[in-house]
Amino acid sequence: MSPKCTEAAQPADNLSMLVETSTRQLKSLTDHSIGSIKSITRRMNLLAMNALIEAAHAGERGAGFSVVANEVRSVAGEIEGLVSSLGNALGDGVDTLTKAVEHLTSEGRAARCIDLALNAVEIIDRNLYERTCDVRWWATDAAVVECALDPTDAATAHASQRLGVILSAYTVYLDLWLCSLDGKVIANGRPDRFDILGHDVSREPWFAQAKPLASGDDFAVANVARLAALNGSQSATYVASVREGGETNGQPIGFLAIHFDWEPQARTIVEGVRLAPAERDHSRVMLLDAENRVIACSKGKGILSERYPLRAGGQVQGSYIDTAGRLVAFHETPGYETYRGLGWRGVIEQSA
Repeated sequence: MSPKCTEAAQPADNLSMLVETSTRQLKSLTDHSIGSIKSITRRMNLLAMNALIEAAHAGERGAGFSVVANEVRSVAGEIEGLVSSLGNALGDGVDTLTKAVEHLTSEGRAARCIDLALNAVEIIDRNLYERTCDVRWWATDAAVVECALDPTDAATAHASQRLGVILSAYTVYLDLWLCSLDGKVIANGRPDRFDILGHDVSREPWFAQAKPLASGDDFAVANVARLAALNGSQSATYVASVREGGETNGQPIGFLAIHFDWEPQARTIVEGVRLAPAERDHSRVMLLDAENRVIACSKGKGILSERYPLRAGGQVQGSYIDTAGRLVAFHETPGYETYRGLGWRGVIEQSA
């Protein structure tokens, strides 16, 4: 498995900071310029008032000067009115620009989080596709087929040894179980760790889903769960039927269950989503199953116990602001090659 997530750039965040700085500077410059003009008009008004007083003292000889003084006063008033309108217009323009950029930034942030959510669920899907290939392939192993057909002590020992060899090369599994048609474990790859020979698994959800499998090309899988027989470890269990002669359409003679070591693999994925350092502390990256149950969480909270109140609205992908003011971005599994996925979603919850 390669849990590395694609690193996402921060264009929206950078744009927001740039525009915020620019609008602050623009507002400061505008306020300064308007303040200077208002200062000039106040001085003009003062001069015009003094001129009118002097004109009044001069009597008839100051009549012409009075006309000029009144005109200066009128012009100063017009300038003051224009400046006031300009200030309001510029203020409204800056506010509009700021709101537009905030909206753009919000949309960019949401789109980026949707992409990161998709990336996380795609990685796990590619990984689980490989598990479906593994279980169908290993179910045709000669030692597995021989043991399922006739589980003698020698056949069981040989099958367990073969399953142990597989486990030594694939570290992502907890154990591999060969089961009879009635649900008894007849061989496993780690008998020294899990003493489950003869254990009845007929009531396990994954076994019930495996029983109707039509051919060796098919597989079954249940929800991620803690298995008591695996010391309470979290497992994603995939099952294929073992058939006579290892043939795809042979008569079913048993089942092979492979228990994917879910918790460390899933944790690596959700913790590996490339969030910026500034947003990691207030972000929660999750994987949800088809019932919105939290099956992985970067904060380690609610795993297999919390049902997240996702408002997907029937959409494959999307985002919204929840009642707590947090951004919630999600993307449903697109599947990978022949693996259609299980309706899981990647989700990122991010506070402001």
